[in-house]
Amino acid sequence: MAAPPAQGPGLRVQVPGSTSNLGPGFDLLGIALSLGIDVRAEATPRDPRLRCTPLEGTLGWPEAAQENLLLRAFRRVAPDGGPGYHFRVHSQLPVARGIGSSGAAVVAGLLLGNAVRPTPLARFDLLGLGIELEGHPDNVAASLFGGGTLCHPGQSREPTSFPIAPQVGFALAWPEEPMATTVARNALPSEVPWPDAVENPRRLPFLLEGLRTGDGDLIAFGGQDRLHVPYRVPLVPGASRVFEVATGHGAWLATLSGSGSAVIALGPREEMDTIAAAMAESYRSSTGMGRAEVVEVVTTPPRVELDHEPS
Repeated sequence: MAAPPAQGPGLRVQVPGSTSNLGPGFDLLGIALSLGIDVRAEATPRDPRLRCTPLEGTLGWPEAAQENLLLRAFRRVAPDGGPGYHFRVHSQLPVARGIGSSGAAVVAGLLLGNAVRPTPLARFDLLGLGIELEGHPDNVAASLFGGGTLCHPGQSREPTSFPIAPQVGFALAWPEEPMATTVARNALPSEVPWPDAVENPRRLPFLLEGLRTGDGDLIAFGGQDRLHVPYRVPLVPGASRVFEVATGHGAWLATLSGSGSAVIALGPREEMDTIAAAMAESYRSSTGMGRAEVVEVVTTPPRVELDHEPS
């Protein structure tokens, strides 16, 4: 798609957020979810700057790092010497909660920058740039390709997708306090016991099969992690209680979404409204604030479209 004319329509892209890790899928597994960001880009030929404005209702956007990720990603692929752009952002993703806000920002910037290139890059090439900017592959891969993805930063092909049965429901809950990625990373030990290192890869196939078939027992068994969740949960007040409340209300699995502070629960689709409400109330009782959303898996990759809505 060529750049829009100066007085013509702008560009728009809607990018899903994502959950990652999902227990034993550490730095590998991502799932695109229906909370996301909506970015409108308008060329400003008389102003060469790149500007970013949050719209009403946006959750925690933009903070400096988030804004820079969108703009940095755009600059990586957009041609030099072009017009400036004004980006209007509406985000449903709270920042630093493990729901892929930075990955979605990177993907939005890459796709919009690619849309104004004379010769667009392939989506796989955008993935490589996104991993460089984001630092790990799981959220970027899910937001860029949609659905459930397995991605290693060194692989020379598109992410491996995995199916998710329609009867599997998802709910997210998060507290007021964020969890910075640097803090979450620093919580991890430099060495882990051999039994823990062996156990994670043994669990992951059961989790993937449970997601494929909708077998709650397999999801519960396969979703257990020993490499990151035990070390991060103590940093998130109320999270361990949210796990208990979610499973007590029928969830098969409750674990940290990404590195937290959000918790994601998987269970029967028809029970997720009840599970989400219980999770939010648990966070509120522990920390004074809690919010929850029932979310869907987004299987369609995001694409840039012409935006005819007036700014």
